[in-house]
Amino acid sequence: MNVILHICCGVCAAGAADVLLAEGHRVTGYFYNPNIYPEEEYRLRLEVARRTAEKLKFELAAGPYDVENWNAPTAELGGEPEGGARCSICYRIRFEKTFGFMRERGADAFTSTLTISPHKPASEINRIGMEIGGENFMARDFKKKDGFKKAVEMARNWKLYRQNYCGCIYSLQGVRK
Repeated sequence: MNVILHICCGVCAAGAADVLLAEGHRVTGYFYNPNIYPEEEYRLRLEVARRTAEKLKFELAAGPYDVENWNAPTAELGGEPEGGARCSICYRIRFEKTFGFMRERGADAFTSTLTISPHKPASEINRIGMEIGGENFMARDFKKKDGFKKAVEMARNWKLYRQNYCGCIYSLQGVRK
C-alpha cells in the first residue's frame, strides 16, 4: 500500500516508518507542522526528519510553514493544558493538510507518527484521522510493542536531535516553567 506518513519529527518518524516499511508499505513522509515554535526549531526538526528519511530510504516532502494557519484557530486556547482542546485542533489542522497531500499524490492511505509518543492519546489522534480521512486513514498506535523505546534507540544510534517539548509555543512555555 502507498502510505503518506505525517511526520512530527525525525525521532518519531524513525519508529513509525520502520514499522510501515517492514510491513511492506511504500512510505512517503510528509512534514507539515505549522505549530512548531520558534522557526529555528521547525527547521531543526525538518532537517532531522530528512536525515531519518535518508537512513530508512523513503521520500520526504515538506508542506509550507504557514504558522497563521495554526495561530488563528488556537490563539484563544493558550491556557489549555497539554493534551486539551488546543491539541485536538492542532491534530486536525495537520491531518487536513496531510489528507490533501495524500489525494494529490494518489496514495492509498495516510497515518501519523504522533501516536508513537507516550504523551499523546492514540485514541484521540485516530478518531480525528478517521473523521478527516475515513477509510483512507490508517489508524495505528505506534507506541505499542515498545515502539517509542525503539524510536529513541534508533535516534540515539543515529545521533539525532531529540526535542524536549511537543512543538508549540505553549508546550515550550510549559517546559520553561
